[in-house]
Amino acid sequence: MKILGISGSPRQESTARLVQEVLDATGETTEFISLKDKKIGGCIACLGCVKENICVVKDDMQDLRRKIVEADAYVIGAANYFMSLNGLLHCFLERWYQFRHRSGQAIAGKLAVAVGVGGATGAPIVNQIETFMAYNLIDTVAKVSGQGAACCFICGYGETCEVGAVRMMMGPNAKITDEIIPRLDKQPAVLSAARDAGKMMGDRLRSGNDRAATAQKIAAYLGERFKEAT
Repeated sequence: MKILGISGSPRQESTARLVQEVLDATGETTEFISLKDKKIGGCIACLGCVKENICVVKDDMQDLRRKIVEADAYVIGAANYFMSLNGLLHCFLERWYQFRHRSGQAIAGKLAVAVGVGGATGAPIVNQIETFMAYNLIDTVAKVSGQGAACCFICGYGETCEVGAVRMMMGPNAKITDEIIPRLDKQPAVLSAARDAGKMMGDRLRSGNDRAATAQKIAAYLGERFKEAT
């Protein structure tokens, strides 16, 4: 089995580490890719992918497509930007539209773990990743949310900025010290959750994931969501 790990954060710290923690616990063959230096634009709705299920936009997504198709499961991580996916990861997932035409068999029925890291929380992020996966009929078997250091901790103005995360979270007189900077090493429960998620994914793959049944289950779930929204 092959599991593809993707870190969509432009910073190589908490998100990348949490994705790797999940991968390491799967017990399967894994590959980790950071999108940090990739050039990936959003879907332009040109419908050029409809006939062949292959996106015609020429950027770094072309090289990633084969890895996405060949993987049996995914660990997708993103950073929290304004309570939403950071732009690079959002563009990456938008381009999965190329897999959704006609039978959609290239990735339907596969498994995923969603990883989110934010200055306060990664919870909104993992829910959004789960939604992207569901639209591709992929089952998100676990979600892992952690807290990372907001840029305000390292920008040089964190202690005096009146609208920054440091004052918002820790008060107007907060002083930036190593003790108050959020790091995954200070969150053993989050690291444990990441390892549990990886083990769960590995066990599910080894037990024999019936992709057709999984895709049908997620399609039914989506159908219920659509009914609720109308």
